[in-house]
Amino acid sequence: MKQRINLLISFSVIALIVLMTVQCYLVKTAYEYKVAQFHTQIKNEIGKITNNYSDIDSELVAKKEALYKSLSENYIRGKNTKQDIKIGVLKNEYQSAVTQQIQRKFEKDLPYFKIDFAIVLNKFILYQNAKKNDTIFSEKPFIENKLYGNLNSLNQAFLVRSYVGITNGTFENQNYKLLTEDSMYVSVIDWEMIILQRMTFILILSLLSILTLITLFVIALKALIKQKKVSDVKTDFINNITHELKTPLATLGISTKILEQKNIRDNEENFNAIVNTISRQNNRLQSLIDQVMANSLAENELELQKEKIETEDFLLSIINDFKITFPKINLKTDFQTEKTILVLDKFHLTTAFLNVLENAVKYGSSTITIKTKIIERQFSISIEDDGIGIAKNKQSLLFDKFYRVEQGNLHNTKGLGLGLYYVAQIIKAHQGSVSVMSDLGKGTEFTILLKV
Repeated sequence: MKQRINLLISFSVIALIVLMTVQCYLVKTAYEYKVAQFHTQIKNEIGKITNNYSDIDSELVAKKEALYKSLSENYIRGKNTKQDIKIGVLKNEYQSAVTQQIQRKFEKDLPYFKIDFAIVLNKFILYQNAKKNDTIFSEKPFIENKLYGNLNSLNQAFLVRSYVGITNGTFENQNYKLLTEDSMYVSVIDWEMIILQRMTFILILSLLSILTLITLFVIALKALIKQKKVSDVKTDFINNITHELKTPLATLGISTKILEQKNIRDNEENFNAIVNTISRQNNRLQSLIDQVMANSLAENELELQKEKIETEDFLLSIINDFKITFPKINLKTDFQTEKTILVLDKFHLTTAFLNVLENAVKYGSSTITIKTKIIERQFSISIEDDGIGIAKNKQSLLFDKFYRVEQGNLHNTKGLGLGLYYVAQIIKAHQGSVSVMSDLGKGTEFTILLKV
């Protein structure tokens, strides 16, 4: 049973992890889709703003084309090197002006986004009729090759579009063609927050799904553990009740066989002794059955017969009866109250107090002290013993039905595990409370509080 439950728990944990992994993967996929969708939106919005720089400032575009033509012709003449052309293109005088123009265009036409951008030069290729193509400049996009813009890095930026420009010219009776390519990269400030805001519903739904899965798993796990505990308690109870019933039944069987002997029936003294034995064992069986029946009721189903009682005298009567039953036990009293009148059920409370006292004797007590006092308008009865004590991790289970303290997985004392459960039910029915304090090897103290 235990192995089966552990296996079921293991499979449940694995299933939960798999479901959570799938959920996380779906959220990640949705996030990536939203990012791609956002990038497409920005690209389309910027595409609507401009197809080239001519509609931003035609004068600046004319200056840029004049610069490119001058650098190209000087290169053909042999006055410029490739490095000179690169420096001349990247360090142009209208760099700041174009940057400001484009930035204002973004602020005007895309007011809902704060955009930083960079336009970087990728290629500068010269075609001549009489010569092979001369690739003056061709590199991957680097921020160091920035023509315009305010970005300092391309790490968080994404490509919006590339611009290809073709310029035709004639120099010294030779036709040439200039091809340039530059790319625009943009970075939207706080774009992560924008994506997360757009995913709010998905994130909330995913979080609720995961929390629901975890909650259901915890509930199922608790129910499984509780079921296992109930199963163990049931098995333990059956074993205990079987053991408890065997002794009186065996004694009754032996006594019955003895009574069949003629010499026993003819001897009045022996006959009476055997009859008394049968009577005691019969009472023992009846007591066991009554105990099981009585403890099948919850505290709200108990029918209390309450009456006004002088509590100190009531406790003394129980103590005196207990002394007769257990003469070797040293019973002490420390009553700090006098003539306290409470409305109680004498029958049930007598049984409850006797159960606590008998429990102390079962677990090795030789001295028991009963104390009374008033604590915050409650009548306190403490029963302190010098027995073997109870481990801290077992104390919360003491008042559970059928529970008995174990020692090394063995029950060394007789009983059905109903005594302290009965105590708790009776005290609750009186709207009181019962608690326990104990340390192994240092005895136990039960405290019962009743309303004054």
